[in-house]
Amino acid sequence: MGACCSKEEKGEGYEEDEEEKFDDDEKAREGEGGARVRLQGFYKFASMFTQQGKKGINQDAMTIWEDFNGEKDKIYCGVFDGHGPQGHKVAAHVRDVLPSKLSQKLKPSKPNDSDDSDDNEDFDSDDNNVDADSHHPSFSSWKAGFVKAFKEMDEELGQHSTIDCYCSGATAVSILKQGEHLTIANLGDSRAILCTRDDKNQPIPVQLTVDLKPNLPSEAERIISCKGRVFALEQEPDVYRMWLPEDDCPGLAMARAFGDFCLKDFGLSSIPQVSYRKITDKDEFVVLATDGVWDVLSNKDVIKIVSSARKRSMAAKLLVHHATHAWKCKYPTSKIDDCAAICLFLKFPSISPNPMSELTEADMKCREPLFSESTGSDGGSQRFGTTTAEDAWNALDGVSRVNSIVKLPRFSTIRT
Repeated sequence: MGACCSKEEKGEGYEEDEEEKFDDDEKAREGEGGARVRLQGFYKFASMFTQQGKKGINQDAMTIWEDFNGEKDKIYCGVFDGHGPQGHKVAAHVRDVLPSKLSQKLKPSKPNDSDDSDDNEDFDSDDNNVDADSHHPSFSSWKAGFVKAFKEMDEELGQHSTIDCYCSGATAVSILKQGEHLTIANLGDSRAILCTRDDKNQPIPVQLTVDLKPNLPSEAERIISCKGRVFALEQEPDVYRMWLPEDDCPGLAMARAFGDFCLKDFGLSSIPQVSYRKITDKDEFVVLATDGVWDVLSNKDVIKIVSSARKRSMAAKLLVHHATHAWKCKYPTSKIDDCAAICLFLKFPSISPNPMSELTEADMKCREPLFSESTGSDGGSQRFGTTTAEDAWNALDGVSRVNSIVKLPRFSTIRT
């Protein structure tokens, strides 16, 4: 699509140092339960970076909490993508408050405590969770904690006195790692992937979350049952959006989010999709990123880029650098989206950095986007095809970036 780039662009600071600095202590503060909280920078096991796009203020936010709940081997990571007039405020507020709420929900309790609260009815069924309890006895309570924290977070936003969330909101993708246990909670269309190794010891991506777009059958069913509407505009037939029952607004390009209270009665959900993975010796790192990264880079691209970083501390910055470069190549007439990424490494760093793979010039060449078949609509009645496993992972694969919201309701300034 448009011009191609035949040569990899090099960013400053990616050269290998004799000895890598593993901790950026000056950018950490103390959080709930004595956790070390970072909003930027890096430490031994992770790096994070965000870059403002060309659409205005950066609406992406992110955080890492080391020693979560005061436990030395527990790490929380979260990436948040705001949208709407006050999306940047929503994303920043969720970044600052959600981890504390989760920490309170996951405080150690009696070993045999069970969670039989009404929140359990909100859990999503997820095939990845079938054997979770047998591998991680605390998974059920962790899952309940995530759901409760997300619900309370959304309720707080609805009552916030200075942030108008009626037509503004934010997505969230979070992970909580303790030892070999990894719990993932996803709300919206940001994404988490894992880099592991196949039987031939080659790095391969494993997607940990589903891009929760309105046209996914389960999401569309919920929205339509709540009288909301789902359809794509004629000028962007591959981008399905959520609409009010009797007004062609706001046109939200995701099915779950914090905020956006104009749509909460019509099928928009703030309940995260929670899943579990047991980490193995073959697993290398996890990447969390906003859709500004995934709209232009494939899962395979991302693990190749992160693997090529000569320093862990620069991995996230290198990834965002490549994403912004890909925007310029693939969509030269579009405004670059905000990009944010966290790279969490699962193994102790090597004394001598040794990239798992190297990027070639061909890797940076622009490729034609692959558009999925449009299900279309006929006479105002929406049709939704069955979703294959590949479709479920990314309902907007290869589509040029569009605004998360098309049009604000006429009464969007009125708080209810």
